[in-house]
Amino acid sequence: MLNSFAKLSIPAVFLAAAAMAPAAQLSTDARTAIPHDVQQLVVIDYRAMQNSTAAMDLRERVMPPDLKQFDDAIRKSGLNDNHDVDELAFALFRPSASSDGLATVGIAQGQFAMQDILANFKKQKVKPTLLRTNKIYPLAKTSMVVCFLDASTMVFGSGDAVNKALDARDGSSPSLLTNAPMMEAMKTVDADALWSILDEKGTQTMMRQVLGEAGSVTDFETVRKRLQASWYSMDFQHGVKFNLTISTGDSFAAATISSLLSAAVTLRKMSGSDAEKQALGDTTVASDAGNMSIHFAASDSEFNSLLHSPLFDTMVK
Repeated sequence: MLNSFAKLSIPAVFLAAAAMAPAAQLSTDARTAIPHDVQQLVVIDYRAMQNSTAAMDLRERVMPPDLKQFDDAIRKSGLNDNHDVDELAFALFRPSASSDGLATVGIAQGQFAMQDILANFKKQKVKPTLLRTNKIYPLAKTSMVVCFLDASTMVFGSGDAVNKALDARDGSSPSLLTNAPMMEAMKTVDADALWSILDEKGTQTMMRQVLGEAGSVTDFETVRKRLQASWYSMDFQHGVKFNLTISTGDSFAAATISSLLSAAVTLRKMSGSDAEKQALGDTTVASDAGNMSIHFAASDSEFNSLLHSPLFDTMVK
């Protein structure tokens, strides 16, 4: 599922970056550029990644090829991503109410040398297209475009995705700010260094993928529609830590999903490698009232072994 930038895998996205210092929060301007029907939003402290070898190894392991192309193209435009980008956000959203597919738009926050970047575009004879007053620039040797909302915020992705983001930002269509459930979920995690929120459909899809064979049983179908939302955080400050919470709305659904996931962990332990068994042994699953939680912790060396295991491969396909 990591074959393209527009098809980021839901269980893999939370492994795509790591953070360890300041909270990664989105500005109001960035939030308005996220369309209303967002299925998953991931926000990471991009600068802190440079300080963690484990985080960078993980980034190289799972980064989609198109995102690597974006890194290369944006550096050639005069923007140094290692020094100018502070936070990165990725929003997977439904382009329309009737759409079954997902589009992806990226938002970068930092301090951008606008005059230098635009001068470099001009030197390379890169001409923008206009959407109302927004100037949209193509990125060389990629299918992506970029638009600077201001000197500290830029939007990038496919042309269609960026147009949808600008429609939301300019008030031509609803934005994330009008999505009450997702805004409420955001309050739980947006003080963390790496965080993500998923809506009802995103949570259901994630759990189906994570559960694997266990997700095909009748019990999962019984509670699937009760999976309302989820949120997670991850950091690399002292080893690797990952925390995921799934909101179900009732104790029965939370307990059932917890039991299914515990069964999936046990099943995988029986056939897994030593590294996989160690990782699964460091994973705890619990339910409390209407929420189910997953906690994972490992040392840097244990996590490095997990990166090269078949279990990790299945999670990022």
